[in-house]
Amino acid sequence: MTLLPSTTIASRVEELDALAAILPFDRRDQLATLLTDDDVATLKHLAGEGMGENTLRALASDLGYLEAWCQLATGASLPWPAPETLLLKFVAHHLWDPVKRAEDATHGMPANVELGLRAERLLRAAGPHAPGTVRRRLTSWSILTRWRGLTGAFAAPSLKSALRLAVRASIRPRQRKSKKPVTVDILAKLLQACAGDRLVDLRDHALLLTAFASGGRRRTEVAALHVEDLTDEEPVSADPADKDSPPLPCLSIRLGRTKTTIADDDEHVLLIGRPVTALKRWLAEAQIKDGPVFRRIDQWGNVDPRALTPQSINLILKARCEQAGLDPALFSAHGLRSGYLTEAANRGISLPEAMQQSLHRSVTQAASYYNNAERKNGRAARLIV
Repeated sequence: MTLLPSTTIASRVEELDALAAILPFDRRDQLATLLTDDDVATLKHLAGEGMGENTLRALASDLGYLEAWCQLATGASLPWPAPETLLLKFVAHHLWDPVKRAEDATHGMPANVELGLRAERLLRAAGPHAPGTVRRRLTSWSILTRWRGLTGAFAAPSLKSALRLAVRASIRPRQRKSKKPVTVDILAKLLQACAGDRLVDLRDHALLLTAFASGGRRRTEVAALHVEDLTDEEPVSADPADKDSPPLPCLSIRLGRTKTTIADDDEHVLLIGRPVTALKRWLAEAQIKDGPVFRRIDQWGNVDPRALTPQSINLILKARCEQAGLDPALFSAHGLRSGYLTEAANRGISLPEAMQQSLHRSVTQAASYYNNAERKNGRAARLIV
């Protein structure tokens, strides 16, 4: 890849650091070497236009990957707009037939391009990319093209045909984001693993409880949570059917725009009971009065003003799994989300009520967790036992 002067890279790092006040990047140094000045200017413009943080983070990540791929594949930066031939090359490099690749080493992504992307830690897949990943990056490419006032060839019949044929050739079973859900029994083991009084234990304890109890929040939503998003509500009864039951603390969490909301939505969920106590204890002990709720902690126990990255939240969960004697490979941060709905199904909570807290927009997606729970608890699979 083309090496840039250190002064140019430093300048881009400063630009991305300024942008981080709006959008927390976790790979700013790497992005500074991958993106062009025009790329950074486009991202700053999008931030200024009020584009959602999660969308911006995804666009920045995809743009960095596309720039690195294009440099390795063509020896030049991404052209705007991209010609149809380059889009077809992108599909051919990422969606290929494993059987044909075994017979022809030139089929699919060239070796030098693959090695370059792996060296930059941008490529991890051993085989063809997941079709959803390729479509997402093409969508990001199209969005960025339109925001530059240009028209690309993304609707070309040849591209649609190539995608359809390539997906058919590279078909592979869909992988769950987390092989196992983090249900309450698993969560209890994770909480026991962070039962100490160190700041890192208090943070992780509050993080896990908050992420699960607030409906199984996505790791991006947890990372983006700020103190200003928390509002104290009137205490609620432990048993809604018994007005004399003990009161429980209640917080309202404003999520704003999420992955599945539209621009005018301002979503919020409730946090009740033990998770509220854990969250408030963490904020008090860490002396956090504003800004990001969940922050980095250095090896000396100092709390960083910067928020945890979504990737860090995933690593925290896996580290606590290992400490709890669980296999980290079986769990990811998304397991908190799938675990919340699985637990709700196991407890007989109605799907609409659970979706009010999880904020799933797709009934089909949310119902899949209920269907799995019902099948395991039902009689149909127990005709012969």
